[in-house]
Amino acid sequence: MNIKIEVKEAQEVFYVKVGGELDIYTVPELKKVFNPIVSEGTHNLHVDLSDLTYMDSTGLGLFVGTLKDLNQYNNELRISGANDRVMKLFEITGLSDLIQITQSGANVDE
Repeated sequence: MNIKIEVKEAQEVFYVKVGGELDIYTVPELKKVFNPIVSEGTHNLHVDLSDLTYMDSTGLGLFVGTLKDLNQYNNELRISGANDRVMKLFEITGLSDLIQITQSGANVDE
């Protein structure tokens, strides 16, 4: 089980590209990236999942908690590049109604 995380800061936005698997074993690594971004309260968070091959309910839970924390600061969470399997998880749980999700990936290299 592996995860690859790339982070790029731009004006008022942190771009985070996640690859590999997001599950009970790898969520803590991504949480370590998200926590300082969210607690700062000054940036929106755009997450590119175009290289993500698998996500379980633990990954969904991380996005729910992150969305809740960002909302405290009136910041937004955007997700892009989710494959069909991951997108279906967001749709089944209703998170696709709460989070702006697009099929094309965000450019971490911007």
